[in-house]
Amino acid sequence: MTATVIGTAPAGTDRPAHRDGNVLRWLGAYTSSMIGDNVYYLALSWAAVQAGTPSQAGLVMAVSAVPRALLMLGGGVVADRFGPRKVVIASDAVRCAAVLAVAALLFAAGPGLWLLALLAVVFGTVDAVFMPAVGALPARVTGHGQLARVQGMRGLAIRFANVVGAPLGGLAVALGGPAAAFGLAGMLIAVSVPLLISVRMRELPADDKAAERTAWRDLRDGLGYIRRHRVLAPLIAAIALGDFGFVGPLNVGLTLLADQRGWGAAGMGWVVAGFGTGAGAAALLLTVRGHLPHAGRVAGVAILGGSVAIGALAYAPSVAGAVGVALLVGLLAGLSGALCGALLQTHADPAYLGRVTAVAGLASLGLAPLSMPVAAAAIGWWGTGPVFVASAAVCGLGGVLALCVRDLRRAELPR
Repeated sequence: MTATVIGTAPAGTDRPAHRDGNVLRWLGAYTSSMIGDNVYYLALSWAAVQAGTPSQAGLVMAVSAVPRALLMLGGGVVADRFGPRKVVIASDAVRCAAVLAVAALLFAAGPGLWLLALLAVVFGTVDAVFMPAVGALPARVTGHGQLARVQGMRGLAIRFANVVGAPLGGLAVALGGPAAAFGLAGMLIAVSVPLLISVRMRELPADDKAAERTAWRDLRDGLGYIRRHRVLAPLIAAIALGDFGFVGPLNVGLTLLADQRGWGAAGMGWVVAGFGTGAGAAALLLTVRGHLPHAGRVAGVAILGGSVAIGALAYAPSVAGAVGVALLVGLLAGLSGALCGALLQTHADPAYLGRVTAVAGLASLGLAPLSMPVAAAAIGWWGTGPVFVASAAVCGLGGVLALCVRDLRRAELPR
């Protein structure tokens, strides 16, 4: 399914993003798709637990990460070659069809692990193309001066999807089983397609030599472009270090910490809620302000401050103290993440944005999750305190890098 680009620039480029109908249509499509993703993951985990052992269920949940990590760089090439909107529309259509097909099969028969694993592989494969395209879209639907606000709006959409998606999925499972939840996920993803078709995009200059180049050449050109760029190269390195130090403690480590301290599932839930509240506040700040001066310097300081808070989390004396620290972690991590995303959007040539997003996404979504089993094993050997501090040091290196590289430290967002 394709859509015609209307005009040479999106309508409302000079408007604040939160008042621009073009941006709001994109945001509605993104939000609906993200809620559908949350419902899908809950339905997949529930169906996998019903169909097999806990270890088999864990395997089904993890199998989608393999094609995502292996194919994401190629997905960036696809997004740049064919345009991010066409790629997102096609990806959502495929994801919708796959989830609805599985829902129909589950209505007719009981869930089988092979079917769920196949769905996870399809989802992971499509995600490898979908994620770079999603990252490349904002710079094509609004002006550069609004990209910080758009990143804030995107952060709010993610928090809203996380809050709404899981209860919706749980309600669907309770009323109609995994099949109903998969059906709901498919319909939510389907809503994004007509909204995306109505979104107008800024048109890039025609590339007459695109047909003569191979995909491999495009990939090498993109990697070379990033390597030579004085802002993007250190920025992606800082993002990768921050994620490597952040993902382990805030996922596996937090669960083990809550278990060791006797906080229980309820206590851990409050800590996670504190993190989500802080991240939501950071997203709201950027949405309202629309611009923060000294973006590179503020991002570096926020990464450093967030790393200190991560280390302190292991030494919180009570659930209330941990919630307060998690609130600070969420606020600083949300702020640095949104600023880094906006800097990526504004400093990358739009023709390379899919590949730039793919490289950043590979570090964050493909490689950083590998730190989770390492963090769990290390906590078993040395305890939560030393591992949280070591992880905080890795995360802090990202902030040090952002502040030490002059071009990144001085990077600004356009007004």
